[in-house]
Amino acid sequence: MDFKKLSSEELRKHKGISFTGITTVFYCHDGKGNLFLAKRSNNARDEHGRWDVGGGGLKHGQSVEDSLKRELIEEYDVVPKKIDFMNYYDAFRETPDGMPTHWVALNFACLVDPKEVKINETDMFDDFGWFKLANLPKPLHSQLDKFVDKYGDVLRNHINI
Repeated sequence: MDFKKLSSEELRKHKGISFTGITTVFYCHDGKGNLFLAKRSNNARDEHGRWDVGGGGLKHGQSVEDSLKRELIEEYDVVPKKIDFMNYYDAFRETPDGMPTHWVALNFACLVDPKEVKINETDMFDDFGWFKLANLPKPLHSQLDKFVDKYGDVLRNHINI
């Protein structure tokens, strides 16, 4: 398949399925141990009704940092005060119809001013809020559960718990 001939919307359908997708994931925090999460609506691509941090696919020709900043503005209308790369991991999961996917998730802790954060994509989220890591809402995005289980200490260090 010649991916260069696909529209951006068609190409998006192939990310993680026809080829490994790369996503920039942001853990917005206030520097006082609170994380910003949003609850995914039925209009989101997947993980409906689950609480998630934020993120988006890396676009060809865009740097990782520029992608991260673009996604932060698109989703939460916020410019980070500080960005810290935490780590990466392979996210293996399935689409709602059972198709296996593979994403490389680049994880960043992003210090933000809580008063500046707002939901820009109101159709994609049903709810949002600030939460302590020890008291996250349920159900969580499947990858967020896995990330916290595996890298909770790294996250705690970055968000100043």
